[in-house]
Amino acid sequence: MKDLTPMFSAQFLEETARIAAEIDADAVEAVATGLRVCRDGGGRLFVVGVGGGAGHASHAVCDFRKLAGFEAYTPADNVSELTARTNDEGFESVFSSWLRESRLRAGDALLVFSVGGGSRSHGISLNVVAAVELARSVGASVFGVVGRSDGATAELADACVVVPAPASRLTPHTEAFQAVVWHLLVSHPLLAAAPAKWESVG
Repeated sequence: MKDLTPMFSAQFLEETARIAAEIDADAVEAVATGLRVCRDGGGRLFVVGVGGGAGHASHAVCDFRKLAGFEAYTPADNVSELTARTNDEGFESVFSSWLRESRLRAGDALLVFSVGGGSRSHGISLNVVAAVELARSVGASVFGVVGRSDGATAELADACVVVPAPASRLTPHTEAFQAVVWHLLVSHPLLAAAPAKWESVG
């Protein structure tokens, strides 16, 4: 039987290059502009995601705070509260209840990392949906990096980057490009406030 491993590697990398070329740069610019308005107006940034998106949220909060001067937070950084709320209240409301306790308000921003962006009709990532709906209801801005244009995040966000990944590998490419996009954002001239360590070394 022929070893298909080298073929797969080449295909995956070709898909990655195509996605990078096809991402809507105007959508990224819209997110950068919206985040600049939030930060410069004294707003806070809240980042949510599930699974890989939760890991991204924690890393992104570090970068937005350290490199872009945001007051930024994620529920993923407090596993005790996250699991207590899940146990006592249910997973669907875990983000929205955390955001209420954080006094989410107009002028703040919610950034979502999600493959599909959540869907009530499909019953997927309802915690993300509830967070987005709460943000809309209090007048906070909503931004996202997702893989589907028909999810709640893309449909309700002020600006959203939809990763044009093939359906057969939607999750790995979307999650990979979430990292690309947030690193782009904290490096963007509209948002960058400090150099990363190695860039500061002569």
